[in-house]
Amino acid sequence: QVQLVESGGGLVQAGGSLRLSCAASGGTFSSYGMGWFRQTPGKEREFVAAITPSGGAAYYADSVKGRFTISRDNAKNAVYLQMNSLKPEDTAVYHCAVDFGVWYRPPINSNQYDYWGQGTQVTVSS
Repeated sequence: QVQLVESGGGLVQAGGSLRLSCAASGGTFSSYGMGWFRQTPGKEREFVAAITPSGGAAYYADSVKGRFTISRDNAKNAVYLQMNSLKPEDTAVYHCAVDFGVWYRPPINSNQYDYWGQGTQVTVSS
């Protein structure tokens, strides 16, 4: 069983930056695709970014492209989300997730992910 723990959230002013981390334990981390999703009250979980097991390819939602960067360190069993030029609409709980499957298309569907972290709150003030 894989366990995921997010950290790095907080309160930041619009235009600022945050770096989220997700520490994984259990399983073979370097074999899994990883994703970041976010959720606000009353809304569906929204895809943010994902990265392949080797880190060789990444996918982004249009709303964060050019501002957010996903990366991973397989030696540390960790995945990161660098968030720059933050906007109030980025305010959400951010979750990391692991997908044991093979990606034949961009992995934007939350239903395909197998394990989730509890999330970390990101609040962007205007």
